[in-house]
Amino acid sequence: MADAFEDEMERVVTIDEYIEEVEAEELEADLVLGGDEGKECTYANGYMKRQAIFSCLTCVPQGNAGVCTACSLTCHDGHEMVELWTKRKFRCDCGNAKFIDFTCKLTSDKDSENIDNKYNHNFKGSYCTCGRPYPDPEAEEQVEMIQCCICEDWFHEDHLGLNSVNEIPRDEEGEPIYEDFICQKCAPSFTFLKHYPSSIMSRPVLENAPQATDANPNVTVNGSAPEANSSTDPKPDSNSKGKEPMNDEDAKCKLGKDINEIFSGSEIPGTMFLSKKWREALCRCETCSTYYAKSGVEYLIDKEDTIAEYEKMAKEKRMEKLQQQEGAEMNFLNKLDHVQKIEVLSAISDMKDELRNFLASKQDSADPSSPITSDDVRGIFDNLRKKKQRLL
Repeated sequence: MADAFEDEMERVVTIDEYIEEVEAEELEADLVLGGDEGKECTYANGYMKRQAIFSCLTCVPQGNAGVCTACSLTCHDGHEMVELWTKRKFRCDCGNAKFIDFTCKLTSDKDSENIDNKYNHNFKGSYCTCGRPYPDPEAEEQVEMIQCCICEDWFHEDHLGLNSVNEIPRDEEGEPIYEDFICQKCAPSFTFLKHYPSSIMSRPVLENAPQATDANPNVTVNGSAPEANSSTDPKPDSNSKGKEPMNDEDAKCKLGKDINEIFSGSEIPGTMFLSKKWREALCRCETCSTYYAKSGVEYLIDKEDTIAEYEKMAKEKRMEKLQQQEGAEMNFLNKLDHVQKIEVLSAISDMKDELRNFLASKQDSADPSSPITSDDVRGIFDNLRKKKQRLL
């Protein structure tokens, strides 16, 4: 009876489901960590454009310090950690003056403070205007939050200052159709975005009816205006780092007015949702670029700042890692003598045959969709063991 009860409680999945779950978890981790394997402290890289950051409340309960992936694993294992996802222009604090009597195990020689790092209440484990933690132990159901692309704080959808959550741009299936979001607190500093064509803003799908053409033909986004001539489209430069190269089109101001004179304080925009590839529509003339730099938002025209680019880099690193693993397997085989190589390849072949036979038997069974249990797995290895004993 006890064994039968344990079988009832055991979680069972099909082999396809298991493989999908493992691959999805690995991919999700790689996307968050940017492909960082967590072996080296990133301090030597300076203020990185974007990286995964963690806050250790055991070492710095004030919540005004952040550490990189490697330090979170090596120096703060077992501590109370807050996962902050990614932060821009951040340098690892581990072991500096904020960590009393604590030295980084990976890089001990560090400045006492990283003066250009920026911190918010996320480092204390609080989020949104409500200041609640995530996950929230008092919530009946954990609700996903969205991140402001400027201050990088996270917000609950019903705390965005909207009249209704239905104002959040989504498609018919409820999936977000915007690329970035700017919160109410940050929006007043980005009044100039309201002077671009309305196509730069993302709207709920029911509001996306055809509208009159915007007055400024110099700015296009998402194909809402006539397609630009290929000779003037920005082209990536292999020698540039994120920023698009300056060309004749970039030299002309797309706003048609001085960006420094736009903000008067009388216009206070609310929450903004930006459409796909909205950053490509931003003006890159000398006046606007100087304004971005002076305002500390030059990252707006840096392609490598975007989450999409960060995740693209993570996927590329993941592919490289998988290819290296395949290469390491081949190197291992090449170092073996002839007899050892035959034994290894024979064992792999036996494993493949046993799995193939097992799956064929499942397919021919009365219920081919039935899940694979731990007894099934033990049976596979028992058969391999018996086969090896027969050979010996």
